[in-house]
Amino acid sequence: MSHQELVDLQGYAKFVLLLIVFVVFYSYAWTIYKRDKKGEKDYEKYSDLVHDDSIQSDPLEDRKNIKDEKEN
Repeated sequence: MSHQELVDLQGYAKFVLLLIVFVVFYSYAWTIYKRDKKGEKDYEKYSDLVHDDSIQSDPLEDRKNIKDEKEN
């Protein structure tokens, strides 16, 4: 292979990689949007955490203890 062919191949590889990254991040943003609209998860709580991060603040979600579930 000549130098020019390697440079062209590198350019195509970068374009494909950029396209893959774009599709992955766009699909992730779309799933967050769909979950927020369906009411499955409220992402506004997480954004409010930035402003209220004191130790005395209430937890955002209840934690399930796996040991307690196995004993019951």
